[in-house]
Amino acid sequence: MRHPDVPESLDSWWILHRMFTLNRRAWDKLAHDERAELVREATAQFKKLKDHADTDIGFAQLLGHKADFMLTHYSKSYDGLAYAQTVTDKLGLFDYLTPTTSYVSILELGLYDATAKIHAALAERQLKPHSTEWNEGFDELLKEQEKVPHHAGRLWARIPQRRYVCFYPMDKKRGEDVNWYMLPFQDRARLMLEHGKIGRTFHGLVTQVISGSIGFDNYEWGVDLYADDPAVFKKLIYEMRFDEASAKYGDFGDFYSGVQFSLDQLEVFLEGESVPALNVLQPARA
Repeated sequence: MRHPDVPESLDSWWILHRMFTLNRRAWDKLAHDERAELVREATAQFKKLKDHADTDIGFAQLLGHKADFMLTHYSKSYDGLAYAQTVTDKLGLFDYLTPTTSYVSILELGLYDATAKIHAALAERQLKPHSTEWNEGFDELLKEQEKVPHHAGRLWARIPQRRYVCFYPMDKKRGEDVNWYMLPFQDRARLMLEHGKIGRTFHGLVTQVISGSIGFDNYEWGVDLYADDPAVFKKLIYEMRFDEASAKYGDFGDFYSGVQFSLDQLEVFLEGESVPALNVLQPARA
């Protein structure tokens, strides 16, 4: 039975973020031929994950002390994430990478507005809430949301190919005095509508991927931001801090930011003589 205060969502890609430190001094001590062989092995396995229709993988050099390297795995199944983790852990390269943290989630499109409209449409049909007919009607109307062009284009988009990336997890506060989940549905829907308006003012400047992690990790959502200018992250997040949904109810975890690079730049990243490039630019989803 659906709780009337719970907004529905459309879910698609399973997502696994993995952060590592790289022991560059140990890597540099390896003979050139040995380093080259480890790069070839890793590139071959990563290419299989990137080229497969049911998976994708992204690479980023992170800045700061928390981690040096981030792998972002997409999979159409939860088991696919487990496979990607196992395949990468077996690589010889991983003798020189130490995991620092990870994050498990599933790409999510929140449907506050659509959920309210579905409830209203079922009320017009005079269906008893949570009856068999009501549930069937709800499922039918929810399924229609997957066909909305805006939704369909976002659900199964692959990892955005933009130069800079920022990832962070977040919660909605649920304390004794300030509790997002005790607000009436209409109030939460209004706040999320206002919150979304800020994001839309950055249309074309940033690509946002929201993933749900309730039951999968320590926070409730993961947020990925992709842009062609890293300063956009500061401007967007700072402006959103003044929005009530964030200012009063938002609780944020650690932020990770860095530069995305192409798979063919893996050796450049490992050798450390220059910053790896993002060579294959595809049209970004804004």
